[in-house]
Amino acid sequence: MTNIVSPQSAPSTISDVERDTGVAKETLRVWERRYDFPQPLRDPNGERIYPMEQVHKLRLVKRLIDLGFRPGKVIQYSTAELQELTGKASGAGNGPLTAGPELQTYLDLCKSHQMEAMRRKLSQALLMMGLKSFVIELVAPLTTLIGEAWASGQLATFEEHLYTESLTVVMRSAIFAMPQSSASSSGAPRILLTTLPQERHGLGLLMAEAMCVAEGAQCISLGVQTPLLDIVEAARAQRVDIIALSFSVAMNPRQALDGLAELHARLAGSAELWAGGSNAALKRRRPAYVRVFELADLAAAIAEWRRRHAAAIAS
Repeated sequence: MTNIVSPQSAPSTISDVERDTGVAKETLRVWERRYDFPQPLRDPNGERIYPMEQVHKLRLVKRLIDLGFRPGKVIQYSTAELQELTGKASGAGNGPLTAGPELQTYLDLCKSHQMEAMRRKLSQALLMMGLKSFVIELVAPLTTLIGEAWASGQLATFEEHLYTESLTVVMRSAIFAMPQSSASSSGAPRILLTTLPQERHGLGLLMAEAMCVAEGAQCISLGVQTPLLDIVEAARAQRVDIIALSFSVAMNPRQALDGLAELHARLAGSAELWAGGSNAALKRRRPAYVRVFELADLAAAIAEWRRRHAAAIAS
């Protein structure tokens, strides 16, 4: 069944939904035929457009699929049932989204749009904790919480963007303040950080950059959504040792794997491929030519690279 959308509503196009949820357009159409969900409206040109409540439900369905559930099992559940199931499956409990008092304070600031207060609080925490502890112990769990709140509809998209921009300001200042040693004198790896063209979420990349800089690595960030050929060209021009890529839950796993395979082929062994993030492609079917790390593993990974590099020079 299709309906004509009213002029007052602001639904998403099928391309918007694919970018937002990580569910491919083809999959959305298959689900529409097979499961009668989603149920898109139609714009004046007859193109599919999706009300926000359906997008919220699709986010939850995608999250459960990433946690191992089959679409046919969960897609008929209500949004409330999906939210409860997501909490149970991710170990968050049975009720609505909960957080410890400290993280809840940040979430409340975001909900009330007190972004200057949030930046001050983040900056104070950074000064007290140091960069590495700040990233692992505060920023990583807080970003997960914000993402879950957004996925369940507790945060609007613009509120999630406000959080992203506030955290980016604080993190960038901290990264720029770190002393930069030369790669030739320290034996530090040169690391190019970016995401594939389909991945527009950049906080995971920013956290990885902070961890690498804290370990003395030479970091070159291209930001998000870099075309594959540009990644290869930049890697060669900058003579990097490692290309580090971030993959969020929202990115389609097949696109992630295809992009990694093409990048590996084009690099022809000229740089190592490192990856991180919560995407299902890195958990279930990780390619042998990609080294996958959690944020907390990066210090040991860089130390291990230094040992291998020193041994290669000595031989």
